Amino acid sequence: MRILLRYTWRSLRRVSRNPPMAVEFPFHGFNSIRPMSQSTSIPKKLLRVRDHGYDNYMEIEKKVRKVLKFQSLILSQHNQTLPVSRLDTLAGRIGFKNHEAGAFLLKFPHVFEIYEHPVHRVLYCRLTRKAILQIEQEKQALQAQVFPDAVTRLRKLLMLSNMGRLRLEHVRIARAEFGLPDDFEYSVILKHPQFFKLFDAEETRKKYIGLVDKDPELAVCAIEKVREREYREKGTDAEDVRFSFLINFPPGFKIGKYYRIAVWKWQRTPYWSPYEDVSGYDLRSLEAQKRMEKRAVATIHELLSLTVEKKITLERIAHFRLAMNLPKKLKDFLLQHQGIFYISTRGNHGKLHTVFLREAYNRGELIKPNNLYLARRKLGELVLLSPRNARVDRELVSYRRDRGHDDIERLKREYVDNGPENLGPHNAMEGQAASDSDFSCDGEFMDEDNDCEER
Repeated sequence: MRILLRYTWRSLRRVSRNPPMAVEFPFHGFNSIRPMSQSTSIPKKLLRVRDHGYDNYMEIEKKVRKVLKFQSLILSQHNQTLPVSRLDTLAGRIGFKNHEAGAFLLKFPHVFEIYEHPVHRVLYCRLTRKAILQIEQEKQALQAQVFPDAVTRLRKLLMLSNMGRLRLEHVRIARAEFGLPDDFEYSVILKHPQFFKLFDAEETRKKYIGLVDKDPELAVCAIEKVREREYREKGTDAEDVRFSFLINFPPGFKIGKYYRIAVWKWQRTPYWSPYEDVSGYDLRSLEAQKRMEKRAVATIHELLSLTVEKKITLERIAHFRLAMNLPKKLKDFLLQHQGIFYISTRGNHGKLHTVFLREAYNRGELIKPNNLYLARRKLGELVLLSPRNARVDRELVSYRRDRGHDDIERLKREYVDNGPENLGPHNAMEGQAASDSDFSCDGEFMDEDNDCEER
């Protein structure tokens, strides 16, 4: 018996001196130790899994943002034209390098047009007719939804804040996402004093937008309507749907057994509504902290639901962080819920983060588009059009213009040689054709240059 105990003791000492090596797994070229965790809670840090549908959408959006900068630059000039000689100087203001602006404009001939001035004989740049038409359609769609859609969105946005107020500057920065016009301070806020008020805060000396009264009918989240629809259409158990969110993980997202259990438990966790006042609650307990974390998810979900395109940059969400009780590390927080949100880093060399609401999109397209979204998407369609089509259109226009001038000159020669009485039916038809081509030519000329008198 003593010999057996002595042998066991020596074996244990030998194992303690030389512990077994951890099992290593190759992962993307690195040797990383895979943790075998059996925790049934959602991990605090998760790697972002790419979804190419949203990334491809942002590749187009990246080009559209640069085009919009150039559009604003051209529209701010006199007669809405820009001399090519000043292109590099002015393009530096919007982040373009030297000799980069001209090549950029030539990539999008359906949006920008370079032409020679008929009097000065200098190259100018202007917007095409299709681009001007798209701008007008977007303006009309924006004005048509100001009341009641934009007013309601702003009211609900203010109701999400814990004090019923937001900084005017923060709302102005995100006005395009919420469908607010550039002059929303006058056309939306001051025009509806029964809903909004402007005031200067004494503690910060900043201008704020305040809410006059909270409307209980507006205090209904978009996710609550989705739950009601899911319950009626699919007949899901009420207890499973009561506090749940629609979850759709990106392709390639690995879901283990314990992670699935953690998501199931999180879906059943109750939380306070984003429109509910929680200032009187004791938030020190562990259960209250779990509710507040899920409430932050619901707040960001509602914030994205209020936007026109169901997406917004992470940097603009951070402007509302203190006012809406959102966590500090927003990116890590959103990566915990990749089935609800998607963060795309395409644009501005990875420094810009765009947050999408996954349930509102299908393969990179908005499921329920509105008129303002459709008007904005037309600019993306112009950006994606092939340059060959633009060249063919210009050749047809120039051919028709040259043919019209030839008919006019031939009619003038016949008029001088034979006189007006010798014009037969055939010549009369030619004269009519010449007058028609002359009319179309003059219409195009005046449309393009607007200086017919000078010529």
